[in-house]
Amino acid sequence: MPLFEELDTQDSPIGEISLRRRRIPILGDRDIYEVKLGDEFLMSSMFVAAEEALSSMGLAAVEGDKLDVVVGGLGLGYTAVEALKDKRVNELLVVDFLETVIGWHKDELVPLGKTLNADPRNRYIHGSFFDLAVDPATGFDPDQKARRFDAILLDIDHSPTEFLHEGNAGFYTTENLTLMAQQLKPKGVFAMWSQNPPEPAFEKLLASAFSTVDSHLVEFYNPFQNNQATNTVYVCQ
Repeated sequence: MPLFEELDTQDSPIGEISLRRRRIPILGDRDIYEVKLGDEFLMSSMFVAAEEALSSMGLAAVEGDKLDVVVGGLGLGYTAVEALKDKRVNELLVVDFLETVIGWHKDELVPLGKTLNADPRNRYIHGSFFDLAVDPATGFDPDQKARRFDAILLDIDHSPTEFLHEGNAGFYTTENLTLMAQQLKPKGVFAMWSQNPPEPAFEKLLASAFSTVDSHLVEFYNPFQNNQATNTVYVCQ
């Protein structure tokens, strides 16, 4: 198997997006999958602890059974698959703006596509999370308007101040967070991933829309730097 292979490259509304697979011999016998938007790295299968923690921490804060859950941002599928490990999940809607990324999973070009496709609780939604989030009269589910959810788990932007696309910046306001919160059931949870340490200004913003805001540092090993790195998961209710 070659040490590097580009599996797919396509144009998208926000730029050229590519899926690559590589092997780094010093890291052992494993395939590493990467997603790039132009020259920018969006996701690597080397660093998934925080993406998985987004689901485990977010759903741990939810009470009850038969949970209906939204994941904003498909990526390489780690947040979605981790959510489905919770047997209480009744249905998972995974919303992604990029039809190409959904296609990679449906066609099983990425390893977790097979897992997601085999689980009848999973449903892909092609659309803009940010547009759907601020339209509670329509909501996330095209088959059921104004549907409410037990948890909304967001992993799209790099952080609340570093955006995948500049158009996403307008989402982070009290008004829009409150509109999104209207799509949660009573005691529902909103959780969000960030690559940066907790940001006090964002915690204050979240507190303007939610009663409780908890910020969790997630540690993971970075073999390139030979040290522990951290991401943040915000959990709000």
